[in-house]
Amino acid sequence: MRLPFFFLIILALLALVVDFYILRDINRRVEERHRKVWRICYYISMTIGYALLIAIMCIPVRKEDADIIPVMWLLYSFLSIYIPKTLYAIISLIGRVGSRICGRSGKQGNAAGVTGLVVGIWIFLTLWWGVFFTRREIEVNKITITSSKLPQSFNGYKIVQFSDAHVGTWGEDTTFVAKLVNEINSLNPDVIVFTGDIVNRRTEELRPFLKTLSRLKAKDGVYSILGNHDYGDYIDWKNEEDHKANNRLLAQWEKEMGWKLLNNEHDFLVKGNDSIVMIGVENWGEPPFPEYGRLRDAYNESRDSAYNLNDNKFKVLLTHNPEHWNREVLKISNIDLSLAGHTHAMQMMLRVGGWQWSPSVFKYERWGGLYNENNQEGYPMNLYVNIGSGEVGMPSRIGAAYPEITEITLQR
Repeated sequence: MRLPFFFLIILALLALVVDFYILRDINRRVEERHRKVWRICYYISMTIGYALLIAIMCIPVRKEDADIIPVMWLLYSFLSIYIPKTLYAIISLIGRVGSRICGRSGKQGNAAGVTGLVVGIWIFLTLWWGVFFTRREIEVNKITITSSKLPQSFNGYKIVQFSDAHVGTWGEDTTFVAKLVNEINSLNPDVIVFTGDIVNRRTEELRPFLKTLSRLKAKDGVYSILGNHDYGDYIDWKNEEDHKANNRLLAQWEKEMGWKLLNNEHDFLVKGNDSIVMIGVENWGEPPFPEYGRLRDAYNESRDSAYNLNDNKFKVLLTHNPEHWNREVLKISNIDLSLAGHTHAMQMMLRVGGWQWSPSVFKYERWGGLYNENNQEGYPMNLYVNIGSGEVGMPSRIGAAYPEITEITLQR
């Protein structure tokens, strides 16, 4: 199976409409003696764009042995050409319509054309800046979580979270992942947690990074959970046994790296006579993906049990998808701190001072940063959504969507 054919056809039709408009715009705006050169340059850009689209249509992406990386780069290259073109066409068209309405023939249209050209060039450069610079610049965000339930011996305890590494996007180049590991280790964490999506589609992507990720060190070790990409559900496997073997291999390799994978399980972090609970659930999926996460299995729901989802222990939950917090965690527990990832902030974010925005808001109510809310019994609960350190879909991070490491200090 390739990328949805209908989606690619829609892209091609939109591109044709944009190209038709811009070619007409060249005839209207450019002096006749320069028009031929402009048209030739534009035909070259069209040829490159449609060649990229045809190549995308020809590459299968769901076959067991298919490599998704070429498709990511081809699609991103196509979009980096046609998003600026489309913005130019929209701005130019607005200017032309405005000129006719206001009766200022030509003036507003020409200004809009120049504006569209400047915006288009700026967007093109921004898209490729995200490839060569933004996705390589790590940002460490520091937060403090305060709770009266926290044992005194855990006061100042440091949790370092990273998420959504998607190492397969880097192929066999370990440079960035090594930089990420060094940055995490430099924070001298008490415990490191990884909140899912170590690979894009299959476990084999992890092989070049095993030695590098094995260097992660914390006093109480490294805990991890699985994300939606870790199950191999984005591949049409030749048989189910290959699929199961892929998933078993991921668990085996994480163990060999020294990570403790929590599949609907919990563990106790102990200091002297005190302890806090680390709970990990498998991916709590949204349709069409399976719902593997079982919070009630990971930690007892029954209040008749000494240890349960509403006991007086300080509890940390690792759950890949932040929607899980909205739909279940808040309703049935008093878990003090939930750590999630998954959204990537769609790898696009604007930030001005303390304000930040991402197109993720159209899909996720809580998509990045710290959120606080009381449960049904009035108990304060916290969720932190890490926007990830890797990329999938597009090999880029745009604006302020830097690869993230989160340093969380627990305070009594």
